[in-house]
Formats: sequence, C-alpha cells, structure tokens
Amino acid sequence: MFYHVKELQFNARVSKPDPKFARLLLEQFGGSNGELKAAMQYFVQAFTAKNPYPDKYDLLMDIATEEFSHLEIVGATIQMLLGGVNGELKNATEESEIMKLLDGTAAKEDFIHEAIINPQFGVLTGGGPALTDSNGIPWTAAYVNANGDLTADLRSNIAAESRAKLVYEYLMKFTDDPSVKETLRFLMTREIAHYQMFEAALATIQPNFPPGILQGDPRYSNLYYNMSSGMDATGPWNQGTSTQLGETWQYIEDPLQHVMDSNGLTNLTPTGTDRTEKSVQQLNEELSKLRNEEITSATAEIDAQWSTYTKTGGLISDL
Repeated sequence: MFYHVKELQFNARVSKPDPKFARLLLEQFGGSNGELKAAMQYFVQAFTAKNPYPDKYDLLMDIATEEFSHLEIVGATIQMLLGGVNGELKNATEESEIMKLLDGTAAKEDFIHEAIINPQFGVLTGGGPALTDSNGIPWTAAYVNANGDLTADLRSNIAAESRAKLVYEYLMKFTDDPSVKETLRFLMTREIAHYQMFEAALATIQPNFPPGILQGDPRYSNLYYNMSSGMDATGPWNQGTSTQLGETWQYIEDPLQHVMDSNGLTNLTPTGTDRTEKSVQQLNEELSKLRNEEITSATAEIDAQWSTYTKTGGLISDL
C-alpha cells in the first residue's frame, strides 16, 4: 500500500529557468541510471526476497519507495527549470517570451536546433518532463536487473547506486544555480547512503559467494591468464590470495602453451587451493539444502497469503 504525501522529501528549488539543464537532468528521470530505474529495480527484487529474507524485503521496499520520492524531486526540478516554457507554448497569439529570453536570432535558432534533436519539451510534452533520457530515448524495463538471487541483486544495486552517484556528480558541473546544486547534492548523498545499506545487507547473507548455489571448478577458479602483450601488470588480482575463496593465484604467462599442454584445459589438477571436486560437491549439496529450506519454511503450500492484518487502535495495519 502506497500513501503519497504532497510535500517533497527535500525542498527542491531553482533560481532561474534553464531548459538546457532540464534536458540534461532527464538522465535521472527516465535514464538508464535514473531514479525510476532504481525504484523499479528494488521494487521488483523485493518480491523474491519476501519469504526467505523478510528483513531484506523491508529494506528493498523502503529504498524503492524513497527512490520514487527522488523521482518526484527530479521531476519537480525539471518542471521548475522549464518555467516559462509551458505557458509560452500555449500562447498562440503572441511572440514567445522564451524566445526573447534566448536573446537574439542565433540563440533562437540554437533552441530550435536542440528541439529538432530532442523535441520532448518543445513539441511532445508541452513543457513538462518526459520518461526519457537526455537524448529522448524512452525509459525501458530493460534497465532493471533482477535475477532472483538476492546476493546477485544486492551487488547489482551497489553498482547501480555507484553509477547514479557519478551521474549526479557530473550533472553538478553543468549548472551554476546554487539551489539546483543543493538538490543534486542531496540526491547524490542518498546514493552513498543506499550503497552502504545494500553492502551491509549483503554481508548478513552467509555464504554469499559465489552468487547462486553451485561452486566453481577448483581447476579454474584461481587461474590468471596473461592474455595481452605489453606491460604485464601484476597486483592482488593475479598475485597472492584471492579475495573470496582464499586460493593462491596462478599466473599463466603463456596461455596458448598452457592450453596445448593441458589438452584444452581438460587435464589440469587443482593447484594453489585446498578445494577439491569432492569438497565442491559437498558444498553444492549443503548449500542447495540450506537455500531450499529457507524458501520452503517461509512458503505455505496452500492458502498462501501475502499479508497478515490485525486491528490496531481502530485501524487495520499490515504487519
């Protein structure tokens, strides 16, 4: 159940109209890293988390709902940045004041040129925001990542918050309006907060690597192939111990010879790891049983009911 409060979460303001920046800000309204993408991604992910991880369901729904409020902030800011455009487009008998504001023929032609490339403000929406990115590409559900495995989904969300944070950071470079910058800084900061929430939630799911259930083949999980000529850089990604499995990286200097000597990698023996095929199969069975029990114990076989309602103080609340 959603309940809309008409006041914005953050008091968005603008100092002056700026149609050009309004166009850029569409990235966070209907773009691939925008607020609608985030809201829908976390909303969709929440459904598969409801029974096995009710606490994560609560987290995802809370953040999804906040992202909808951020979408409203972005839309309101775009509308204010378009101040004057909407009314002037409706003024069919007078010369448009927005054209006068553009200060001369050259500026007017530039505005018309931008409208041809990206016409939504001028000829499609009548001076309001549209669910597109800054180039007029419509929002699509293809932006949403939801794999049904919470550890994978939370990692996707951490990446999504990182990208959205960067977009706000870049956007701030293209406006000199202090009020708009303040709004963008608030939205950017909430991306940082959400990143940490998802990271903390991921850490509470153990084991959480690799995503899913099946373990990797110990013959291949710690091999680093030198697949390009040149600098041959080294670091903790190909030397020392791997971050999750605790295996010793095996640096393969000559991948072609390695493939030839191993008959296409079929005659390899695990090296630099304590994992064996037997231990892998055992973990597969244990984790499969664990995840199955998590789902089964939280899911009724018949008469399924999503919510439980109780009367509290004369009102019905969803627990």
